[in-house]
Amino acid sequence: MRSIIPLAEHNPPSYEYRLCLRDRVICLRQTSDALLYRSVFPGPSPDPDLEDQREAETLKWIHDYFQLKVDLSELYKQWGARDAVFHSRKDRFSGIRMLRQDPFENLISFICSSNNNIGRITKMIQALCRHYSTTLVTLPPPADFSSTSGQPSGESHAYHPFPPPSVLAAPGVAGTLRTLGFGYRADFIQKTAKMLVDTHGGTDRDALEPAERWLLTLREKSTQEAREELLKFMGVGRKVADCILLMSLDKNEVIPVDTHVHQIAMKHYGVNGSSKAKTAMTPKLYDEVSNKLAIIWGSYAGWAHLVLFTSDLKSFASYGLPTPSPSPSVQVEVGRISRKRKVGLATLPTIPPPQTTSKSSRARAGASLRTDAEAGSTLPVYEESGLSMADRVKRRRRAEKAINVAAAS
Repeated sequence: MRSIIPLAEHNPPSYEYRLCLRDRVICLRQTSDALLYRSVFPGPSPDPDLEDQREAETLKWIHDYFQLKVDLSELYKQWGARDAVFHSRKDRFSGIRMLRQDPFENLISFICSSNNNIGRITKMIQALCRHYSTTLVTLPPPADFSSTSGQPSGESHAYHPFPPPSVLAAPGVAGTLRTLGFGYRADFIQKTAKMLVDTHGGTDRDALEPAERWLLTLREKSTQEAREELLKFMGVGRKVADCILLMSLDKNEVIPVDTHVHQIAMKHYGVNGSSKAKTAMTPKLYDEVSNKLAIIWGSYAGWAHLVLFTSDLKSFASYGLPTPSPSPSVQVEVGRISRKRKVGLATLPTIPPPQTTSKSSRARAGASLRTDAEAGSTLPVYEESGLSMADRVKRRRRAEKAINVAAAS
């Protein structure tokens, strides 16, 4: 496995994340200071020249997908200087980067997101890929560096590319997707794919179909022009269109607005609305929230909103915080009194394993120190800082009673 940055010693990599492209599976791990990568292709190993070419393509894809040319540290400084709320959270939630995703895959995925949750969306996309594309490669599970053995565990997994527009445009697709649990979204997917193919062309010998290449041209259009094109598709409203603009079409200033983003805007940025009753998301309110936040955060407002969105999720409430230290526990035994104390250290956040059931699921590395001390007296030793004299006397009497009971039994 190759790395973009040289590895430090004694710095084990994280869980391995895998993404299936049209012609290869890309495997990624990270340490605190490096990104490790490798690409797996179907068939036998190629000659060295072709292998070098493929590795260069993979590295180029990684730079593009993670938008590594964007100076994220500088953006965090700018947002922190403009916004006190962002400044208070930027250290805990550092390194959150917008992915530059494939436009067609992103379009179909966000059509699936309508009135849905992350776990179900994930299962739907997996079912779509399994049913409408053949297996590219089958790989054993990755080695688990968090275990003592470091050996892989579990069954091998077959990887399927995302199907192209021409496949999803076929007449029978909607019916099949309904049997797979897509509901009303099945028609939206088939009709959107058919509209793309009918207007821009279907199969092609190249890696990308004409319809997919046309979607890429929207990156060169203005935000409003690209939005108007997306709104023509079945199942695409303002929020879905804005998600695609931000996450696939380089419109970095766009802020997709939903109820959660509206709540953030009310809580921190003075946007009108009720915190108790759910407010209907009208076009006027959508524009008010989006424009207000864009003025604060500037040309990369969509990236900044992602940081605030993440930091406001309940499931991320303890992310990046020190592990809480519990109260000292006292173990009373006949003939032996001992005290145990845990000292919490700051957690080291890492990226979450794939295919989790909620968007909040993520791997964490934590550390704790445990000290055992045997007290020389017959009474437990307490951490007494901050206690009044009366409280210390009461604790001592309770401990004496506990010892007497233990001795009597």
